Amino acid sequence: MLVSRAMKKLFIALLLLVAVSAPAQDWAKQRLAASTRHREWVNVKNGVRTVSAFVVYPEVKGKAPAVVVIHEIFGMTDWVQLLADELAETGVIAIAPDLLSGMGAIADVGKAIRDLPPDQITGDLNAVADYVSKFPAANGKVAVAGFCWGGTQSFRGPDVVDTIKAPVYGFYAGNDARIGATVPKTQELMRAASKTYEIVTYDGAGHGFMRAGEAPDASEANKKARDEAWTRWKSLLKKLQ
Repeated sequence: MLVSRAMKKLFIALLLLVAVSAPAQDWAKQRLAASTRHREWVNVKNGVRTVSAFVVYPEVKGKAPAVVVIHEIFGMTDWVQLLADELAETGVIAIAPDLLSGMGAIADVGKAIRDLPPDQITGDLNAVADYVSKFPAANGKVAVAGFCWGGTQSFRGPDVVDTIKAPVYGFYAGNDARIGATVPKTQELMRAASKTYEIVTYDGAGHGFMRAGEAPDASEANKKARDEAWTRWKSLLKKLQ
């Protein structure tokens, strides 16, 4: 669970989208290259650590909310950067931290991510949330969205529901029994704690449908789920503007 003392409001969007492989993403790289929005890499300090983060700015007149994008088990892929750009298109500042910052060349990204110390992850994410909330162009409101492994980090375990200060929104794949099996207990705990936990399960969608659903070879079920989830997500983000 992310807690940022500097935040007046922390809005958490949970996307538990499990993926099993990282396919080639040339299509994502090409679409990102065609974008006209301003993007840059920044360095964020978390104690002695320096976290590299990818930022994309919206083309809006007034101050904007921000979204911290927590990457999949595959790390800072082209798709994660494209997603940040797509979020900026909706009018928010998107910032995607590379949680493997400082580790150099890695042979097995998935294992490296699974081995990250939980306290370091939380510290990195809190530092990034605080950092982006203070941008001159930011309105101080921050949402957090995670995918696959990143979804777990945005909502780390139902045993800490009493500490949750923000509404949680879940986007689940219908064909994902392992993650789906955790939902009833989470609903029970969140309800007992009088916390907001609103979920939608997309029938027929498979692992990583937010990514797979916009790939050139997307199945109809994944494409439909991605489109519907994107529409829902954008409507939720409007509450921060």
